[in-house]
Amino acid sequence: MTERITQLNKEVSAFCGTKAPDIEDFRIQMLGKKGKITLLFDDFKQLSGDEKKAVGQLLNQLKNLAQQRIAELKQKADDNDAPAHSIDTSRPAAGNDEHGSRHPIAVMRSEILAIFGKLGFTIAEGPEIEDDWHVFGALNFAPEHPARDMQDTFFIDTQNADNPTLLRTHTSSVQVRTMENQAPPIRVVCPGRVYRNEAISARAHCMFHQVEGLYVDKDVSFADLKQTLLYFAKEMFGNKVEIRLRPSFFPFTEPSAEMDVSCSLCGGKGCNVCKGTGWLEVGGCGMVHPKVLQANKIDPAKYSGFAFGMGIERLVMLKYQVRDLRLYFENDVRFLRQFR
Repeated sequence: MTERITQLNKEVSAFCGTKAPDIEDFRIQMLGKKGKITLLFDDFKQLSGDEKKAVGQLLNQLKNLAQQRIAELKQKADDNDAPAHSIDTSRPAAGNDEHGSRHPIAVMRSEILAIFGKLGFTIAEGPEIEDDWHVFGALNFAPEHPARDMQDTFFIDTQNADNPTLLRTHTSSVQVRTMENQAPPIRVVCPGRVYRNEAISARAHCMFHQVEGLYVDKDVSFADLKQTLLYFAKEMFGNKVEIRLRPSFFPFTEPSAEMDVSCSLCGGKGCNVCKGTGWLEVGGCGMVHPKVLQANKIDPAKYSGFAFGMGIERLVMLKYQVRDLRLYFENDVRFLRQFR
């Protein structure tokens, strides 16, 4: 048995397989159920006590040598077969990794603020939960004005009948807060979310976004307002766009006007989007009413100003031809991924 152990030691030491299948065959040949070293252990059981003491240590050394040699050769074979760069097998397949995208409301908001930023307008923001004074009273809304009715406004607390708490219906309340805390000249744009008690449909929603602007200084005229809005329209819709101002009424401006832009879809010729008129309404504007200046402790004899406001959802509809306001709030990735 000693001679067999010596011979197998030589075979194990001499083996230098480089392929994983060859190394596995050698392992089975030596250490498998019918392997050469395994059979030696079976024969070892038949030896006498004195012989076991002499052979047992040599047999264990042979088994350890075979296991160590096979482990070393397997490691080398694995290193040789491994790719040059490690691969994370848990990573999703290429092309399936989705990236997030900006919401169209956020995209349009940034564009609007950037355009007015070029004209020197700064950004002003205020609370969405407001009081009656900042939303209506300071803006020359008469107590009986329809906008104060529950059908239009979400009232939160009416215990104070003279100045109830409500969700703001426009960001004009931010203009009021700005005039309260800043002396002219004032040149701000006020973006934000507003709320009105309206039935949700393709063209209306109870929550939407506005950007309003305010410019108060000496000798501000209606011509300044028109040129500001024309510049904005051309920056937003292209140099070919035209604007028109139609007489209107707002309690906080006088004179007041609705602003239309020429329909970019039909070039002003008339289509189903512009209802055949060639024009699309985008917002309201006008010269700040003297009573609004007085309510905010600004002398109307010394200062004048203009204000304007537009719905962001409406502008997204015009620029990107979105036909349904409800799409903005449904988080459908098929819609949102178009605005990267």
